Amino acid sequence: MKKIVSIINLKGGVAKTTTAVNFAYELANRGQRVLIVDNDKQGNLSKAFKGYDPFNKYTTAYLMTKRDADVSKVIAKTRYENIDIIPANMHLANANMSVMMDMSRQQQTRLHKAFADGGIYDRYDYMVIDNAPDINISIINALTISTDVVVPLIIDQYSMDGLDILKEQLQQVKEDFNEGINFDGCLVTQWQKNDVNIEGLEVIKKSYPVFETKIRRTNAKVQESTFAKIPLIEYSKRCGASIDYRKFVDEWLNEFAK
Repeated sequence: MKKIVSIINLKGGVAKTTTAVNFAYELANRGQRVLIVDNDKQGNLSKAFKGYDPFNKYTTAYLMTKRDADVSKVIAKTRYENIDIIPANMHLANANMSVMMDMSRQQQTRLHKAFADGGIYDRYDYMVIDNAPDINISIINALTISTDVVVPLIIDQYSMDGLDILKEQLQQVKEDFNEGINFDGCLVTQWQKNDVNIEGLEVIKKSYPVFETKIRRTNAKVQESTFAKIPLIEYSKRCGASIDYRKFVDEWLNEFAK
């Protein structure tokens, strides 16, 4: 596997899932084999690619809690030839609690063990993980296996407040479990060229790496694509955000996937 990319922000509503969906789709569209992992109990990534099944027991939660989990039971096909998915649902909430109470085996490396035992690292070129706006044990597991972290954010104080906490957590994971993890940068979404956005962006750049590409605010098409359950890049190829997501993938590949 070339790269494992965690999409994360401690704040909701910043286009994490939209970013994960379109990032994975564009990589697959370029001939890469992609495994997407839903690591959020809301299951929005699962809804986008496979359909949400609240009763499915073979999900991320299964990998977190089942000793000697069979990862082949969890991987599902999507309608896209180069994209497979590990889905999630509300079982993940209980799984996080269960893992924290289970001291019989290491809590932070369960996803890694399941993927390693199942030969996942040899089957795909890229893994894209859509994480909940939280720091819980399943997210620590995701960061423990991730090579790269991308942080979608909108320019407001709430998004900026969570960056320091997230940076500290990434440093802790780096020291304890995964020295190779890299904070690639912040991806500005819902961008509008106005004074607030321009000034806020300059503030963020003083403390954090930021991608040159910014995802423009085109809410109607983004919302329509979620109802259609089609990646925005496929649903509306010429809308501003679609063009921006393709540019972002270009930038990311040139900078981090050489």
